[in-house]
Amino acid sequence: MVPKVDVIGVLVNPNYGAIDAQLHDVQEAAGRLGLQLVIVRANVESEFETAFSTIAAQHAGALLVCASPFFYSRRQQLVVLTSRNGLPAIFEWRDFAAAGGLMSYGTSLSNAYRQAGIYAGQILKGAKPSDLPIVESTKLVINLATAKALHIDVPPTLSARADEFIE
Repeated sequence: MVPKVDVIGVLVNPNYGAIDAQLHDVQEAAGRLGLQLVIVRANVESEFETAFSTIAAQHAGALLVCASPFFYSRRQQLVVLTSRNGLPAIFEWRDFAAAGGLMSYGTSLSNAYRQAGIYAGQILKGAKPSDLPIVESTKLVINLATAKALHIDVPPTLSARADEFIE
């Protein structure tokens, strides 16, 4: 979405159990792409302002908000902060894009829960779990109104890969 950016802010919750794996993957990808990361940590609401100030001071041109149930519960506040700071941001869950975030790429929680219910029903009817197919619930969602507000044109290649657009 923002190809000229070479510094990306990464907001992480240090108390989230999966953070080490997330950071490893992000750092590996950044190294391959020649990007510099500004990793900021927040595990309480009062740390958000400082985190965003650090990201701005380091001239990050985009933001990755890593997965965290705490961040999910504060998604509206995080979306407001990204908007206030003019930061194009990508989030883990669709609900962030629905709340006004630029984009999300990750599991659709509602689809995952629905699929779990379908599988539970099939198993209760006698299906063997090992016979059930693996279903990928990862979705790319782009908020076009937010892209317009940030003066970002969605590249055709990314547009073609999107699973959903929010107007």
